[in-house]
This record gives sequence, structure tokens and C-alpha cells, in this order.
Amino acid sequence: MNTVKRAIIMAAGLGERMHPLTYEIPKPLIPVNGVRMIETVIEGLLVNNIREIHIVVGYMKEKFDFLKTKYPEVSLIENPFYKECNNISSLYSAREYLEDCIILDGDQIIYNTSILSPEFELSGYNAIWCEGKTEEWLMQVENGIVTGCSRNGGEHGWQLYSVSRWSAEDGKKLRKYLETEFLEKKNRQIYWDDVAMFCYPEEFRLGIREMNAEDVVEIDDLKELAAIDNTYNKYL
Repeated sequence: MNTVKRAIIMAAGLGERMHPLTYEIPKPLIPVNGVRMIETVIEGLLVNNIREIHIVVGYMKEKFDFLKTKYPEVSLIENPFYKECNNISSLYSAREYLEDCIILDGDQIIYNTSILSPEFELSGYNAIWCEGKTEEWLMQVENGIVTGCSRNGGEHGWQLYSVSRWSAEDGKKLRKYLETEFLEKKNRQIYWDDVAMFCYPEEFRLGIREMNAEDVVEIDDLKELAAIDNTYNKYL
């Protein structure tokens, strides 16, 4: 059994699909029904006694500074590549913390903190069973092991969510291949998840952490935000 010792929260992006809100505030700091999205993530980690929390920042990085005072467990890591590169650059910036870690996006809302529990057997992603059609990344799983993934979605599979755990061994491999892709191959327009799922799938034996759709909400655009918090209807 492995245990998460640290967390990496991805929060460097521009949040372009949330304009005009994100002209003035980074997406993870947007309040939803009175609570900032990233704070539901931080609080969920603390409830699970994960107390080493690294937040990767870029866009409007100074607006995250208050979190270091409010939460002494938080440190900020600057991603200097956030404007030109995809989110592989954010995990590359935090690569020294990948062993025994949980990686999360800062622009989601955690409703059930138990989905962030630190104990795990296999590295891999939180996922929900998707019977019908989805356009999200969809994993195929056999006997608890991920055997494939579709970027274009599909049906009858496990929808991947932006919560993943990595053992010490897999964290070392993930760092190695991040450096290969980002530094050596200059492959900077991919998602960091591509590294394990598509670039080097043979190097990882990934499992899943089952959860329910209502446990977490990923907000992609203003329409989805307004559906949860009607005070944002004026932006539609």
C-alpha cells in the first residue's frame, strides 16, 4: 500500500473559456457559491492529512499569495512557460515533488473529500463509470488495470478526472519522461497526462480510484459555472 505524502495543484492556466471573469482573476480563485474553487481542493487535502501542498502558478501569480498566509501548508511554484506551453510545463515545473504525490487541478470543486484519501495501491486516476456517450477522456479497464484510453471519449468506459496518485517508483518514472518530452524532444503542447497515458503507457501499470459523478465538479466554461451559481448568469 502506498501513501500520498504531498500534493501538486495545477493553477497556472489562462482560463480563456471563462472570459470576461478571468481578465481580472485566475480561474481557480473564482468563488462558486461563496467558496473559491481551489480552496475546496486545499481543504479536501487537509481533511485527509495531506499537509505538503504545492500550487503551480503562472497567470496572475501574485493573486495566489494570500493562500500562503491562510494555509501555512501551501507553497507556490512558478511556471515561467505557462503562456507558450500546455500544462506539461506546469508539472515539469513541479517535477521534484512527484514521488508519493497526488496531482489535482485547482479549477474544480471537491464535494466529497473522501475521494482525496491518501492510501492507494496502484498509481492512477480517479474515475467514474460512464455508460452513455461522453467527449471526455475515457479509459478502458480490465481486472482493475488501465488497458487503454481515448482522448475523444466514447461510451462504456471509465471517465478520467483530474485527480491522480503516483507512487514513489512511478513518480520517478514520470519525472524522467517529463524531462525527456519537455527538455529533449521539446514536446511542449501536450497535456502532462499524455506522458503516462499515451507516450509511455508500457512503463506504467495504472489502476483507477472509483468515485461518483456528484463527488467533484469540473467547470470548463461560463455556462457550466452559471448552472451551479446563478449569480454568474449575467455573464452569459
